[in-house]
Amino acid sequence: MDRLKLYVIESYNELVNKVTWPTWSNLQSSTIVVLIASIILALVIFLMDIISKGVLDQIYDLNI
Repeated sequence: MDRLKLYVIESYNELVNKVTWPTWSNLQSSTIVVLIASIILALVIFLMDIISKGVLDQIYDLNI
């Protein structure tokens, strides 16, 4: 039980005194970058899906 108590105390101490937390403006900037990257990735996947669907429709229409 003492080891668990020591772990909690040391974890709290590290979070309070040793971790450098981002500022609010840094957090907002990072969030915007992640949001834009996610939207771009979703659009790329969407375009790949549309293109592959068109190619497969052409192949299936050949009726070989």
